[in-house]
Amino acid sequence: MTAESSHLEGGSGKKSRKIFPAFCRFAGTFLLIIVIAAFLPLTVPGLMGYKVYEVVSGSMAPEIPVGSAIYVKGAEPEDIRKNDIIVFQKNESVITHRVVENHQEEKEFVTKGDANRGEDMMPVTYYSLIGKVGFHIPFLGKAMTLLTSTVGKIYAAVLAIFGVLLRLLAGVFEGGEKE
Repeated sequence: MTAESSHLEGGSGKKSRKIFPAFCRFAGTFLLIIVIAAFLPLTVPGLMGYKVYEVVSGSMAPEIPVGSAIYVKGAEPEDIRKNDIIVFQKNESVITHRVVENHQEEKEFVTKGDANRGEDMMPVTYYSLIGKVGFHIPFLGKAMTLLTSTVGKIYAAVLAIFGVLLRLLAGVFEGGEKE
């Protein structure tokens, strides 16, 4: 091996030694950003007073499709108007329907799902009101349900740990080059 070929191989080796830590740092950061970004639509609205629910039935289609995430903010029953979309508790279920009438003296709402032919048979009492739908994001509800499940949390934790380990690995390789 000549001095010239040895010099070329050494230069190439240093370059590849810089690429690997850079790749590890980038991949680790990317994984951490993905995990954080996945949970933002679930956490940030909560800081602004919203509760998040997944739409599991088609009663509000096409306005709010099945699988959407709805963001619900508490509201005073007296402030609810005709055509507002509200969320209320009925037995064990959480229901999202449009207000047809607000009977303030009786302290109840007449509601209807957009996809339903007629009004709901039973009025909704003020006591059952959870809040008013502020906005919704189609398809996010399914992802939200996955992320908040035990399996989803485990996957998120594993990805975050893997991201941190990749960043640590990059630091180890970069530290070895400084010597």
